[in-house]
Amino acid sequence: MTPGPGGAVILRRSIQVTCSASVGFYTFLYGLQQPVAALYALFTPIALGLLSTIPGTGRQQAWITLRTLPFGVAFVALGTALAVSTAAAVAGMLIAGFLLSFTVVAGPRTAGPAPGLQLLYILACFPPYAPQTLGARLTGVAVGVVLLSLCQVFVLSGPPATSYRIVLADALETAAAAVVDPARVSVARLRDLSEGMRLSQVSPGERPTGPGRRDRALAQAGAAVRRVLDQLASRSTTSVPPGAAPRTDRSSAALRERVARTCEDTGAALRAGERPPTADALDKAIRQFQAERIRRAADPRAPGADTDVLRRQAADLTLAESTWIAVTAVGVSAAGRRTAPLRPRELFWYADLPTTQLWARRIVGNATHRSVWFQNAVRVACGLAIARLVAGTLDLAHGFWVLLAVLTLGRTTVGATWRAVRQAMVGNLVGAVAAGALLIALGRHLDAYAVLLVPGMLIAFALGPRLGVAYAQGLFTLVVTLAFAQITPTSWRLSEARIVDVVTGSVIGLLCGLLAWPAGARREVHRTMAGLLRSCGTLVPATVEALLAPSAAAPSPPATLPTLRHLRLAEAAYAQFRSEPPTAWEGAQADWHGVLIVAYHTVLGAQRLPCFEAPLADVPPDARAWVRGTAAKLTTEADRIATYFTTHERPAPGRSTPGPPLPEHHPALPTLIDLEVWLTDIDHQLARIEDSVGPKTSMSSPL
Repeated sequence: MTPGPGGAVILRRSIQVTCSASVGFYTFLYGLQQPVAALYALFTPIALGLLSTIPGTGRQQAWITLRTLPFGVAFVALGTALAVSTAAAVAGMLIAGFLLSFTVVAGPRTAGPAPGLQLLYILACFPPYAPQTLGARLTGVAVGVVLLSLCQVFVLSGPPATSYRIVLADALETAAAAVVDPARVSVARLRDLSEGMRLSQVSPGERPTGPGRRDRALAQAGAAVRRVLDQLASRSTTSVPPGAAPRTDRSSAALRERVARTCEDTGAALRAGERPPTADALDKAIRQFQAERIRRAADPRAPGADTDVLRRQAADLTLAESTWIAVTAVGVSAAGRRTAPLRPRELFWYADLPTTQLWARRIVGNATHRSVWFQNAVRVACGLAIARLVAGTLDLAHGFWVLLAVLTLGRTTVGATWRAVRQAMVGNLVGAVAAGALLIALGRHLDAYAVLLVPGMLIAFALGPRLGVAYAQGLFTLVVTLAFAQITPTSWRLSEARIVDVVTGSVIGLLCGLLAWPAGARREVHRTMAGLLRSCGTLVPATVEALLAPSAAAPSPPATLPTLRHLRLAEAAYAQFRSEPPTAWEGAQADWHGVLIVAYHTVLGAQRLPCFEAPLADVPPDARAWVRGTAAKLTTEADRIATYFTTHERPAPGRSTPGPPLPEHHPALPTLIDLEVWLTDIDHQLARIEDSVGPKTSMSSPL
């Protein structure tokens, strides 16, 4: 499961929210005699500071918080207007709930404030219908947002997060050192850097997950740099006989030197915040290297015709190509704006597209019932709309608590929702009893409530998230009681109303969880991974045919965008799958991460091989037959594993694939070697996946 925020982060957040909420609340209630503005000034920091997960620290959080102000004003105004009737409020809740929940497709910086904005709309759309209070409501929201952003900057702002550009710089500079002298950098260091670049290990505010050009380029650069690190680590673990140096040549040494220099220069530019160098020199070196390989392969007397040397050259070439992709993508991210079409265009398809089209691609790609983001948005929207209908129809005294329960207690699986609801009911019952006793004891002594509110908020906001749902709900019940007792005459029946509302919201949340995708991402991860494998299976023969095309011109790469769309859906499903409670995926043994690795490897080969390799226009029949036969067998293997994911019928054992009958001396041999390495890697990765779901004997025969 994804780890939650640490104790220091929770404490810092609780102090910031307590300070901003209490200052606005006391100023409006006691200084300006504006109870409506006081209510919104209290709940706005709670909504955006606690219910929301705004990424980053300090100024970054404050900037995101301030950017939500226009949206907060709009949703409060909309909720105030639609409170005219239950039907209008329910329709608005359905639309607003879906749109705000679906903002997750835009990344954590955009989606972080969404739950808080939902709470502001919920608060405004409940009776009484009072458009005359709109000014006070908007004033309270504006003051709450400003106070929270000031506290985020000046009150325990926390250390700044390491930017993704610095992460890239560290990785590139380490890669440069490893290329020059592998003994200087340990394999463990390379592996650690590669793991540290996984988005799950990066601060949410720095993750390049948005649909825009800059984030797409940074994400592509990160994937390419991870591949560079992994390739260097794999080469470092290759055993060499004692006293024997690996056979190499001057062209390989020159290419590695260019790779090292490019990595070092790009890393230094990223660290200094300067414009990174272009990859033109590296691109020229790659093409010269390829031309030299083909020339040497055509000469039987040249050492380059040796198959072992060619395979090492293939590794150097792949390393250089990954570096070229990384440096070019860094340049696109630094430019930020639309650029001229980059070649090969399939690799950088996003560089010359308008921003609106990039957003449209991301939204349309997830506007399917197979997307877990879409499923969650529908589940939340329906739950909130039903809760608003029930609260309005039954005329519950504090009906917004019903929706708040749906919003805060809903989970992606029905089992997890039931556990949260069960704990929340216990916590609310204890909290309500304590709140009722407090109201009876203090009566209408407003000064006592005013004194207790600040320490009550600090304790509730600091301890609740650490101790669990039951404590959080119970302590929040006390906070709500202390606040409402100062705004309007309140009796112990307030606690009774909260229990009824929370139970009502919990039942609605459970029903929605039971009826709408109750298993969470468990089924979707099977479906999307199966679809991804099948898409990769069709991409392999398409790549082979692009290289075998009888043309002297450079081959055209196959279309990889459909596979990339499957990859995005699978990544989203896998991310949610790993964040759900263990009971949701107990017994599942499939290597889902291995499927994603296969997809990355397949897509990268499909993009780079036709762009960087010479076409195989004149290939011996035996080699042509092996290439096509191997591609067909890999397609079959991918389909077999995908079928297991959807039907749960274990793959039958007995796969076997012939070895590569490559000619010893032929002008096309370097390209055949590169293609062989790519196909063999895919086969080995599929073997590991099938081993994780079927009998070990099923993968006993390698390529």
